[in-house]
Amino acid sequence: MSAFSDKVKGNWNQLKGKMKQEYGNLTDDDLTYREGKEDEMIGRLQEKTGKTKEEVKSWINNL
Repeated sequence: MSAFSDKVKGNWNQLKGKMKQEYGNLTDDDLTYREGKEDEMIGRLQEKTGKTKEEVKSWINNL
């Protein structure tokens, strides 16, 4: 499991709240995290935020 996956899994509820505060158009469905499905979630976040994959990962890591 990557460091990104570890961070997301360990702090997911807090991260979801912060993400929704910054991007009010994110839904619970957009932020559904399932182990092994990070790419799907990142793709949904890319669509909603207009960020690249690396920008989304960096954004999450910095929350």
